[in-house]
Amino acid sequence: MARRIDVTGTGGVRLAAWEFGDPPKTDPAKEPDGTTGVLLLHGLMGRASHWASTARWLSERHRAVALDQRGHGRSDKSPQASFTREAYVDDAEAALEQLGLAPAVLIGHAMGALTAWQLAAKRPDLVRGVIICDMRASALGAASQREWADWFKSWPVPFATLADVRKWFGEDDPWVERPNAARGEFYAEVMHECEDGWRPVFVPDQMLTSRETWVFDAHWEELAQVQCPALVVRGLDGELGRAEAQEMVRVLPRGEYAEVSDAGHLVHYDQPEGWRAAIEPFLDAVRT
Repeated sequence: MARRIDVTGTGGVRLAAWEFGDPPKTDPAKEPDGTTGVLLLHGLMGRASHWASTARWLSERHRAVALDQRGHGRSDKSPQASFTREAYVDDAEAALEQLGLAPAVLIGHAMGALTAWQLAAKRPDLVRGVIICDMRASALGAASQREWADWFKSWPVPFATLADVRKWFGEDDPWVERPNAARGEFYAEVMHECEDGWRPVFVPDQMLTSRETWVFDAHWEELAQVQCPALVVRGLDGELGRAEAQEMVRVLPRGEYAEVSDAGHLVHYDQPEGWRAAIEPFLDAVRT
């Protein structure tokens, strides 16, 4: 099952949160068995449903909720909305409080991981653990932002069918080094059917606006302010290199490291079993 819960983000932006467990757990802080709240934060262009398989096994022992962040999934995409780092962090803070999850474990992928550790640094009272999946702390720079803008322009939208979506993102996209069916499925999940074909559920310009609020800056200072246990996870072929990941662990006051082989940037999508094996011991330790 999937249960939607509406959350009001900063500036009154309407956000959609989702529980994929059956049945969902309530009042995690009061559970005698040590059940914890978990908030799952997707990356840029992602959506809460990308966490469905993770949330289902988490729900066996935790109350796991995945958030469609502003501009993503079923959440608001108003042209007047703010897409700053502060807005994303404040939204996650509002979700924890309105959903009654705190103190929670935050699990974030890419941009969602940055939101997670920035919130942990800002509100340590709300966060009992952080899992950082394939997100760099170093600045990526102007060239990276230009590459992304050019990449969006290269998309052959609208796609005639979802099969075309899967093929382009899994095989034909110039950014694909070798066929990757999981990547095709990942992008198929962020498309919706329009009158002329399949288009992304997000507004590409809003994605670029969101991205430009963090790519020009390094984020080591916030990492150093995270006082709770933190696990840095990378895919062997992901965007976060081993040396930078290990430096992030060193900077984190209570940092740990995990690596998933045969996984790229979409670690939880590429290798769900390896992903679970990497993060479950950390979750168990935080839970007890």
